[in-house]
Amino acid sequence: MIGRVLWLVILIAVAGVCVSVQLDRQSRKDPELARYVPEPLRSSAQRIVAVNTVAVGTPEAGLAEARKLVERRPMPAEHLLLLTQAQVNAGKAEAGTITVQYAAQRGWRNPVAQQAMLQIALEVGDAAQAARRYTALFMIPRTEEELLKQYGAQVLGEPGSEARAVVAEIVSGAERWHSTFLRRGARVMPPDAFAEIIRINIDKGVRFECRRLEQAVGTLSSRDAVAGESLRRLTEGQC
Repeated sequence: MIGRVLWLVILIAVAGVCVSVQLDRQSRKDPELARYVPEPLRSSAQRIVAVNTVAVGTPEAGLAEARKLVERRPMPAEHLLLLTQAQVNAGKAEAGTITVQYAAQRGWRNPVAQQAMLQIALEVGDAAQAARRYTALFMIPRTEEELLKQYGAQVLGEPGSEARAVVAEIVSGAERWHSTFLRRGARVMPPDAFAEIIRINIDKGVRFECRRLEQAVGTLSSRDAVAGESLRRLTEGQC
């Protein structure tokens, strides 16, 4: 008798776990189901619970749920960004600054993480870090060009600056994205900064594809005739 009862209890427990796991998976499509998943069995549901709690719950509750999410699924940069928001809401801005740095390292292709790090670098006056984060944003295809123009003016606005030198160094060491740099940079970077970065690379002996370079000259000239003419003279020796 005891054995049958024990077996029944085990079957009920297993069934409960199976149902909870199924609910957790289904919560990806129907977020309302997340609240019915037992806390120890939440995976997908924990993200939904954390997002909702950070948005409308108390700062302490939001921080607790965000921490649980990162403990269970630490890899996605989005989870670290949620924890950053929860930390800031709870008055732990210093901890949030550290967390967002980890998010940026893990989510190199995550524009939100890179933008957050770029803003922090600008606020503390770290020109080199700002240039690296700007370049990361620049290389993410879905980053809006208007955003790149705004940050480009802040990061690369000063002639002969450390930030321009850092971007030029990245360009010289990454030949595989020269075409992207020439095509997009001519549209979104400050015109004189774009010309200076190319000049630094040409002085280093870097060679760009002539067709792309000529297209960049045309694009830049339509934005700034002086910078376009300067770039045209710079490239005469290459093409």
